[in-house]
This record gives sequence, structure tokens and C-alpha cells, in this order.
Amino acid sequence: MVRDMTHGSPMKLLFGFWFPLLLGNLFQQVYNLADSVIVGRFVGVDAFAGVSATGSLNFLILGFLLGMCSGCAIPVAQSFGENDPHSMRKYFANAIYLCGGLAAVMSVATVLATRPILRWIGTPEDIMDQAYHYIVYIFGGMIATMVYNLASGVLRAVGNTRTPLYFLILSCAVNVALDLLFVLVFRMGVTGAAVATVAAQLLSGILCMRLIFKKYDVLRIRGEEWRPDAACIRRLSGIGLPMGLQFSITAIGSLIMQTAVNSLGSGAVAAIGAGGKVYTLFCCPFEAMGATIATWCGQNLGARRIDRVRVGVRQSLLVMTCYAVCAVFFVRLCGEGLIGLFITGADASITSDAVKYLRMVVYFFVPLLIIFVLRNALQGLGFSRIAMFAGLFELVGRAFVAFALVGPHGFDGAILANPAAWIMADVLLIPAYLLTVRKLERAGVARLSHSVA
Repeated sequence: MVRDMTHGSPMKLLFGFWFPLLLGNLFQQVYNLADSVIVGRFVGVDAFAGVSATGSLNFLILGFLLGMCSGCAIPVAQSFGENDPHSMRKYFANAIYLCGGLAAVMSVATVLATRPILRWIGTPEDIMDQAYHYIVYIFGGMIATMVYNLASGVLRAVGNTRTPLYFLILSCAVNVALDLLFVLVFRMGVTGAAVATVAAQLLSGILCMRLIFKKYDVLRIRGEEWRPDAACIRRLSGIGLPMGLQFSITAIGSLIMQTAVNSLGSGAVAAIGAGGKVYTLFCCPFEAMGATIATWCGQNLGARRIDRVRVGVRQSLLVMTCYAVCAVFFVRLCGEGLIGLFITGADASITSDAVKYLRMVVYFFVPLLIIFVLRNALQGLGFSRIAMFAGLFELVGRAFVAFALVGPHGFDGAILANPAAWIMADVLLIPAYLLTVRKLERAGVARLSHSVA
């Protein structure tokens, strides 16, 4: 099923597209969190801390690849809005070459460099082996991440959010089953959790790709469309590389922060790790809305409907703000119970610090939701370099906290990192979005043509 988002009720189309994405993100988080929950509850707090200590490094490396895959879907969405299926398929074929080659090179390089990087960021020695044996297998299976994210991104570009969801649900079930098998039965510890994640993600990616080529005629690449095309590669790289760099720049800030947190000991690592896992769950609606807005803006740009871009962004911001207010009250009531899903039997101070961290980030959800909506809107409109610079602003915010506040204030300083980063990014994104839309309206977007001969 494809969905044209250039005509019809914006609210109905947006939330019809958003809801399956939300379910998909929730299952994706269950998929990701299965490792942490099972390791934390059945292997121990040190093993959980080891997995948590790799979060920023994981985001740095895989985030770049995810950004590339998301960026490669933007020209597909724009070509769909222009009703140009030939260009859609050529962009898809060249995206496979570009992202596949990138994943292969990055996988080899990161596997070789994993242990030195973990030492460089100051991973505590008591969790070093746990961190290494988890993340090295994740990096080794990077091609699985590429296959799924590119396939699901292309399906979303043509308005289909349900198919990736179905395969993700299946993959999630497989991941949990393999986690339990490898960790509880085979006693493989964090290595088993990593292998389960890669295997399940590869399964969902292969199934998505197979369905695309078998059932979706509009995306079934034909004959000479498989031929590498320099113009396609340049355009895909022009959008995908800034998006990938935006993820990586944001992750560098997180990595700097992780280094500062590592200096506080494995207890602080576990506390922020647990709080971060819960807050990531609460971010699922924002992430789903961001992906929705990227496709919405891409298709409506292709159809020259900037008026619909404005309406969609405005309605998205309003609804997500209402959700953010509800999240604050829920965390106040249930925060400690949610933290208990990840760490049991830990020192009471670790649980207390995790709850404190969770409550702090939830209070600043409005600046965060603005980032998700406006950054993805700009990316969907083809202005991914602005999103990259927003990542630089986030980096500045996190670096300031790491260097200026963690030393004198310890854990209390560390929990201010995300709020500072989000506010800094909004300083750029809000005026950038308003100026960009105004510029497109004045130009009549006539200068933008994405067709490939």
C-alpha cells in the first residue's frame, strides 16, 4: 500500500501515517531494550552497565549509517510527490550501492578499533570486557542495520508504514526469544544478547526487501535502473551525508558526556543507562512524528504544496506538546517502577539517581519535540545541512556540561547535558525553519527539480 500525502485532511493523513510508525518505534525499543532488560536482570548490574557504556559509541557509528539511510529515502519521497516512478527506482538502486558499501567499510573499521575507542572514552575497567564483547558484535553485524533501515525508509517514503511494522513485530519476537535462549540457556552473556539483536534485525531487513521487490511494482527496479548513476549518487550523498553527520555530531556530544559520566564510576553509568532507556521509550512518539513530518514535507515539496508543509508542522507541534505534558505527570507517578525494569538488586543510590535523571529529561521534552519536528521537516525539504548544524549546537551544549559542570557537581551536573543540548539546537532550528519555508514560498519552489533522466 502506498499513501499520497499531498491531498486530503492533514490531521487525518498525518496521524494515519504516524500511528503505525509509533507502534513500530515502540516495538523497535522493545527490540533494543530486550538486551538491556535481560542482561540487567539475569546477568547482573555490571553487565548492564557494560551494555549501557556502549550507548554513545553505538549511536556515533550506527547513527551515521541510520542518517544516511534516512537521507537516501528523501529523494524517493520527493520523486513520489512529483509522480516520477522512474526516478524513485533509480534513487533506490543507487541507495543500495551507497549504503551497502558504506556499511561494509564501517563494519570492518569499527570492529578493529572498538577496544582502543572504549579505552579512549574511559570505560571503567570493571565493565570493559562486558562493553567490548557486546558492541563488537553489533558493529560486526552493521549490514543488518543497513538493510532494514533502508528498506523501511523507502517504504515510508511512498507512504507505507504498516509493512515495516509487521516485520519489526516479528523481528522483535525473534530477538526476545534468541536473547532468552543465548543468555539463559547457552550462558553467552552480553555476547548472546548482541548476536540475537543482529540476527533478528537481519531477518526483518531481508523480509522487507523481499516484499518490496515482489509486491511493490512502483519500487521494483528494472533493467538499466540498476546501473550506477553519478547524478543519483551525488544527490543521495548531498542529502544523506549531512543527515549522517548530524547524527554523528550529536553522538560526539553524547560520547564526550559518556566520558565524563564514566569518570564518576560504574554506578553512575548504570543509573544514567537505566534512566536513558526509559526516557527513550517516552521519545517514541516524537521519533514517529519526526519520520512522519520528513515524508510529509518530502511529498508536499515534490507536489509544490508548501502551504501543506506549514499546516502539518503546526499541527504536529501542538499534539506532541500535549503528549509531553502528560509524560511529565506519568513519570512523576511511575518513574521508580519503570527504572526497576532494568536494574534489580542494585544499590538504592543507583535507583535514586536513575529516577532523578529521568525526571530531569522529561521536564525538557518540549525543546526535544521541537527538534524532532523541525529537524525532520528541514530534512524532508532537502535542507539537511541545517539539521547538521543543529547537531553542532547540541554538541556545544553537551560539551559545556561535560567540561564545566560534571567536575564540580558530579551526577547532578551530568543530568543537565540533554536539556542544555536540546535548548541549544532549538536556538538554530526555530528561525532556520521559519526562514526556509518563507524562502520556498517566495521562490514558488520552481527552482527545485529532482527528476533523474
